[in-house]
Amino acid sequence: MTASYLIVGGSSDIALVLGQQLLDSGHSVTLLARDSSRCDLLQNQGAHVVEGDALDGEAVTKAVELAKENGNGAISGVAHLVGSLLIRPPHAVKIEAFNEVVHTNLSSAFLTLSTACKSMLRSGGGRLVFTSSVAASLGLVNHEAIAAAKGGIESMVRTSAATYAQRNIRINAVAPGLTDTRLAQQILKSDAMTEAAVGMIPLKRINQPNEIASTMHWLLCDAPDNLTGQVFHLDGGMAKVRG
Repeated sequence: MTASYLIVGGSSDIALVLGQQLLDSGHSVTLLARDSSRCDLLQNQGAHVVEGDALDGEAVTKAVELAKENGNGAISGVAHLVGSLLIRPPHAVKIEAFNEVVHTNLSSAFLTLSTACKSMLRSGGGRLVFTSSVAASLGLVNHEAIAAAKGGIESMVRTSAATYAQRNIRINAVAPGLTDTRLAQQILKSDAMTEAAVGMIPLKRINQPNEIASTMHWLLCDAPDNLTGQVFHLDGGMAKVRG
C-alpha cells in the first residue's frame, strides 16, 4: 500500500526537494502551500496541492484530510517546513514584529501538530518532523526572535514526543544552520556577508537544500521506530564543535 505524506509549507525550497524525494520513493504526496504555482512540477508528477496558509485551521484540516484520503485512510507522516527570519537587535524590534515571527513559526507548528495527531490517533500512528534552527541552541547576534520561536518548536517536539510515545506517533525535528534557500538570501546577499557566515561554520560551507530534505525523508520513512523527541543538528558543526 502506498504511504501518504503531507508537507506543510509546501512551496519552500526544501519542501519542494523533499516532495520530489518522496515521489521518487513511490509515495503519495500532499502539499499545503501559499504559492501553489511553485508546486507545478510536483503536481505534474501526481502530487496533490492545497493552496492555503499554515496558520489557517481550515486549510490545514483540508490538507490533512486530503492526505488521509490519498493514504487509504491514514497519513504515514507530516513535515512542517514553515519559516521566517528576522535578524535585528531587540531594541530595534517592535512587539508586533516579534509576535509575527513566533506566530509564523511556532503557532503554525502547533496547529500542524494538533491537527495531524488527531488523524494519526484514529489511524494507528505516524511520524512528524519539524524545522528548528541552529539559533535555537547557539547564541547568535540579533537572532532573538527566531531563537525564541525555534526554541519553542524544539521544546514542543520533546514534549509531544512524550505525550504520544505510547500511541505510535514519533516526533522529531531538524535544526539546520545556514542553508542556500530563498529565505537565506538576506544573509547571502554579499560576498562579505557570505564569507563571514561561512567563517563561523566548522565545516566551512553552507547547507544545500537536499541535505535537509534527505534527513527529513529518512525521519519520515526509514528511521528506527525507537527514535523520537530528537533534534538533528544539520549545521556543519556550529552548535556542537569548534572549528
